[in-house]
Amino acid sequence: MSQQPITSMRNFFIVWLGQMVSTIGSSMTSFAIEIWAWEITGKATTLAMVGFFSLLPGIFITPISGLIVDRWNRKLLMILGDTVAVVATIAIIIFYITKNLQIWHLYTTGAVVGTFNQFQNLAYSASVSLMVSKQNYTRASSMNSVSAYSAIIIAPALAGYLYHIIGLVGICSIDIVTFFIAISSVLLINIPKPPVIRIENQESDSIWQTLGFGWQYIQKRTSLLALLIVEVLFCLFHDIGDALYSPMILSRTGNNTLILGTLASAAGFGGVFGGIIVSIWGGFQSKIKGVLLGIISAGLCKVVFGLGQNIWVWIPTQFCSSLSFPLNISSDNAIWFAKVPPNVQGRVFAARLLLEQLLGAVAYLIAGPLADNVFAPKFSEGGSLVNVLGGLLGTGTSAGIALLYVICAMCMFLIGLVGFRVQSLRNLETILPDHNDSCY
Repeated sequence: MSQQPITSMRNFFIVWLGQMVSTIGSSMTSFAIEIWAWEITGKATTLAMVGFFSLLPGIFITPISGLIVDRWNRKLLMILGDTVAVVATIAIIIFYITKNLQIWHLYTTGAVVGTFNQFQNLAYSASVSLMVSKQNYTRASSMNSVSAYSAIIIAPALAGYLYHIIGLVGICSIDIVTFFIAISSVLLINIPKPPVIRIENQESDSIWQTLGFGWQYIQKRTSLLALLIVEVLFCLFHDIGDALYSPMILSRTGNNTLILGTLASAAGFGGVFGGIIVSIWGGFQSKIKGVLLGIISAGLCKVVFGLGQNIWVWIPTQFCSSLSFPLNISSDNAIWFAKVPPNVQGRVFAARLLLEQLLGAVAYLIAGPLADNVFAPKFSEGGSLVNVLGGLLGTGTSAGIALLYVICAMCMFLIGLVGFRVQSLRNLETILPDHNDSCY
């Protein structure tokens, strides 16, 4: 079979650095928008719906986006994603300056940016295995975790501080500058095209069969399907908790953005530290062990975090929770990079992403209403759970949100435990050969 083209880690590092800078800028804007929306509405549902509308378009375009990534220039798709994000950020600035910014504007811009981010993220993910060698898959993935968590360290703390100095407009302006840095980094390097490899049982290039190829590829490989099921269930409960995170902390602290930013930075430090450890160590030889242990550890830490009611509990548990994610994510990505040929990764990764997005959208759609209308009232004065759990979680809106958060964290923990009991998942790496070890 054809030899997979590999470029030096230097090219990957240049793109990675540009994406990290851009991620920091985007995270600052997202954090500032969350603060603005909470100040305007005071509702968990509002913040959750921003996330929902960002995911919604991706659900409809994911099948075609995988095909486009496999057949079009991935470099141009990455540039296009950043360009659209710049335009959307400028639109928010204009609406804000003219005093016309409304919540629905955030939903709309989030939907537009989410659509093009879909192409950008898929193009970037499907290019990693072309830019680095197989031995560096886990390290490259852990570097991406370092990038994401570096943004978590810097962005919330910086945005929380700057929000009261330069406001939403100033933070959005910083974001625009970072986008141009990201675009420049992509322009500087060459991203190889994937080799053409004939895939067994790929009968036709008709549009409908091509769009369904990614799902068919996974479905025929029971171990990959088991891994995907674990991924999407984990994402479902994680995203419900993620949608509740800011409202829970803000409601527990009287809208203290400094504490919210400090906790986000603690998470960032944990993620960066975990990413560095995995990058140096290389992770477990058995990657599936890293996936499942990462899930178990993250879930357990989040249980304690949700039960906590002060910063002295939140900081260490947030740090430890984020410490687990680079192990989980880098191990997971290393499996997919190794088992799926580069020329079909766009379609296969798109199928994988579609299920994650569907459940992610459900998570953001139900998190706010569940918190505001089901759990919070049970901890209000005279609520049915005040006497039962009030001593553990407190009372009021924050206690209701916290209970839902803890339930989701427990589900994450159990998913990891059950994963070790599923033979097709536990033995995935021996059951399914790497794509360069066999003809797929």
